[in-house]
Amino acid sequence: MIDKWVTIATFEYSSDLQVFKAKLESEGITVFVKDENTINSDPMISNAIGGAKVQVFQEDKERALEIYDSIRAYAIGDDGLPITCPNCKAQKSETYYARKSIFYKLFPFFEKRKYKCLNCKMITNPYL
Repeated sequence: MIDKWVTIATFEYSSDLQVFKAKLESEGITVFVKDENTINSDPMISNAIGGAKVQVFQEDKERALEIYDSIRAYAIGDDGLPITCPNCKAQKSETYYARKSIFYKLFPFFEKRKYKCLNCKMITNPYL
């Protein structure tokens, strides 16, 4: 049987992924990091290539996601409290950028911030 790698997380900066990678490896999970050296050589292109990708074997995916959920930092609002999903009321949201147009791909800092609930996958716009 051929082992298949699956991406379980992406990081804008390689320094952020090192903590997660070390945690997975300490739990006995084999990790492969894709595009880390590219980002280290030029951090400004991280958004253009989709960040550095943390990959694990397919059979370790569920366990790795559980570990990631236990250590990840969720989005915090301007009031300092976790963002609450209006649909399912979970407080497990991450910042989300659609980057649908070429303009936002080249200049991602102009796109309005949205939040994606990791529980129900609903995307909310806090500015509407």
